[in-house]
Amino acid sequence: MSFICIYQEDLIQDLKFMKIEDAVKVTKFKNEWHRATVNLVYTTNWINLTLEKRASRHQITLQQFNVLRILRGQYPNPATNNLLKERMLTNTPDISRLIDRLVTKGHVSRCKSDGDKRAVDLLITEEGLKILEDLDSEMLMADILPKNITEKDCKLLSDLLDKFRG
Repeated sequence: MSFICIYQEDLIQDLKFMKIEDAVKVTKFKNEWHRATVNLVYTTNWINLTLEKRASRHQITLQQFNVLRILRGQYPNPATNNLLKERMLTNTPDISRLIDRLVTKGHVSRCKSDGDKRAVDLLITEEGLKILEDLDSEMLMADILPKNITEKDCKLLSDLLDKFRG
């Protein structure tokens, strides 16, 4: 099985309507499971690249956006590193370093926990909330999804992905 990653923004837009066979230059897959697997990996890379570029316009990474999103959901209650690790969409082995960068940028505040002296409480700052407000529409891909897929198809896709993971 061969996979490719596209890193040029102009190609990303051109590939939106391209069949997976054309995108990866394959004339035939072994079966539909093989095709679906390649399509999932390829589409995941395309989505990640698109979202990473959008987040970078605000000088944050996709993982940092994910942390801010989780902290906003907890707000005004604090969160811990462990809670963030549990809720991250991607595996993040060094959550402490990721938090350090967000604290340095002024997007997250950190203080000792009142309940557990070993734990640290994390809160999103007003600046972090502002970045999320600016990014929300872009990160939901509201400029792409409604043009290419119906809301009914989105629900079907989500249901199929849930089923796929068993």
